[in-house]
Amino acid sequence: MVYTSADSVFQVAAHVDVVPLETLYAWCEAARGILVGEHAVARVIARPFEGEPGAFERIGRARRDFSLAPEVPTVLDALKAAGREVVGVGKVPDIYAHRGFTREVKAGTNAEGLDATLRLMEAGVDGLLMTNLVEFDSVYGHRRDVEGYARELAWFDSRVPALLAAVRAGDVLMLVSDHGNDPTWHGTDHTREHGLLLVYAPGVPGRDLGTRASFADVGATVADLLGEVWAGEGVSFADALR
Repeated sequence: MVYTSADSVFQVAAHVDVVPLETLYAWCEAARGILVGEHAVARVIARPFEGEPGAFERIGRARRDFSLAPEVPTVLDALKAAGREVVGVGKVPDIYAHRGFTREVKAGTNAEGLDATLRLMEAGVDGLLMTNLVEFDSVYGHRRDVEGYARELAWFDSRVPALLAAVRAGDVLMLVSDHGNDPTWHGTDHTREHGLLLVYAPGVPGRDLGTRASFADVGATVADLLGEVWAGEGVSFADALR
């Protein structure tokens, strides 16, 4: 099955008992080579699933994204070039076509992603640790599952104390949403409410960071906090965190 959505993705879904994973990946890689040019598609996504008719389930850990490489250097590139660690957990490296990362950690569920994040925080990362908790989007938002979304938010709230406890002096924790996905809205595409931005720095009093003009402000702030030069897009709010 081939389908598209409004956020510039081309998705190919197949049952693993009918189409082996490597064949599905090869199809998607071929599609990636075609979907370029003036109207290029940002990502081609392999969506393997399993199960019996009426009870099909996606295989989250086997999903694979084939993305266009960023057209210009990113903060990730700058940090890596400066010798910093750049660790991506979940689908994050896929989105950037695996460019700019020093380490990639697979995670198919929110729980796997958060557990991996906590282990990495406890071990220490000299640079940027970037995690995507995919199920808020894929399982609850797009499927308009209000009750499931509420349960997952409550689960995440229960894990926040562990996250805060793992933040060391001098570290900064940012909770960010890259888009809206209101589970009460009609249709299945992303929605247009403002994204979330919550930032925690030990010992820094709470304050209003305002409505940011661009998501690029987060990247500019990360570079600033790590003391790396960034001349690209975005306005740093690092001074509010010191």
